[in-house]
Amino acid sequence: MYKKFICIILLLFSLFNFIFINCKKNNVEVKKVKQNTPSLIPGYYDINFNKIFTKKDNHSTNDDSIIYQLNKYYTYVWKTYNLNGSILVARGNNILLEKYNGFSNFENKTLISSQTPLHVASVSKIITSLAILKLVEANKLNLDQKIKTILTKFPYPDITIHDLLTHRSGLPEYTHLVDGTKTWDKRNKITNDDILSLFSTYVPTLQSIRDTHFSYSNTNFALLALVVEKITKMSFPEAINIMIFRPLGMNNSYILQEKDLKKATLSYYPNGKPYQFNHLDLVYGDKNLYTTPKDLFRLSQAMFAPNFLRKDLLDKMYTPYSNEIPNIKNYGLGMRLMVFNNGKKLIYHTGWWHGSKAIFIHLLDEKVTIIAIGNKYSNMVFSAIRLAPLFGDYPLPNINKYKYP
Repeated sequence: MYKKFICIILLLFSLFNFIFINCKKNNVEVKKVKQNTPSLIPGYYDINFNKIFTKKDNHSTNDDSIIYQLNKYYTYVWKTYNLNGSILVARGNNILLEKYNGFSNFENKTLISSQTPLHVASVSKIITSLAILKLVEANKLNLDQKIKTILTKFPYPDITIHDLLTHRSGLPEYTHLVDGTKTWDKRNKITNDDILSLFSTYVPTLQSIRDTHFSYSNTNFALLALVVEKITKMSFPEAINIMIFRPLGMNNSYILQEKDLKKATLSYYPNGKPYQFNHLDLVYGDKNLYTTPKDLFRLSQAMFAPNFLRKDLLDKMYTPYSNEIPNIKNYGLGMRLMVFNNGKKLIYHTGWWHGSKAIFIHLLDEKVTIIAIGNKYSNMVFSAIRLAPLFGDYPLPNINKYKYP
């Protein structure tokens, strides 16, 4: 009886010890997960890509005709003009056209693939704007907040976050300031912090009084990248990775840093000669997003999700604040807009840097995405916008206006 009692005691002790150790281990693991979770930083988390679109969103009765026209466009525009890059067109989750043409490296004859990140230049401004808007949603920022309250060296006390997002700040291009002051050694690559220092030192005259005129200036978004860094307390590339790339599954996207210069896909002149990186190539926020059509497609899909961003903020992103030239020079919050007399709204952004050209098109009513990226200089990459009339009543020149055989 005594031995049986001892055995029971030992068994209970072993069971208690097992439970205690595992509970402790699990608590440590939970604490570790909580410490490492990105949700401490506002971001585009918990997007359920399987529930964004209905079957009706994914298909149309005239898809066969549209696919025929898309392939016709690709053959007689991309092939005829020898465009080098990639293009993707989709309705909902359904990809209607996806093509990759040419080389990411002309010297090595490395083909462009679905996993080849290309520079999309000013399409990067969409990413910067979305980072800012998510911080606004989380009450870390206010759209009417003065930049000087965040970047204390900024010499213009009245300019706001909203002014930068809409290109209504009046700030001149930082590229002109760098060239004009003759104080920057172009053997060194300038950074976003350097831009802020130059503006605080030289205080160039504004092109117009803030919020009175649209004037596209890359300075606006280079400064917004610094705002993201200040609020998140991490580098802009790291913040974008945590807030946007990682949660949306944009696995082939990155913001260019000095460590990436050797691996980054080059861009080319029309004759195939590569552009060389110069003193302006490390500035981000306004450019330097390297990505793929598939990754930008993930972004466009997510933008249709009900929990992507608070509705009032997304509506503001798609609202035109600059109508100096109706239907042409409309700009929302980091997004270009064409608003037509029939009520249709075409949301897009273009990009151009060195030999890289890109266009991102987001058709709200039809849940359609059109993305074209080229790494060999050609304005014909922008012709992808003429595909919009295939999906809705957008009064643009139809693709049939091209001289097809």
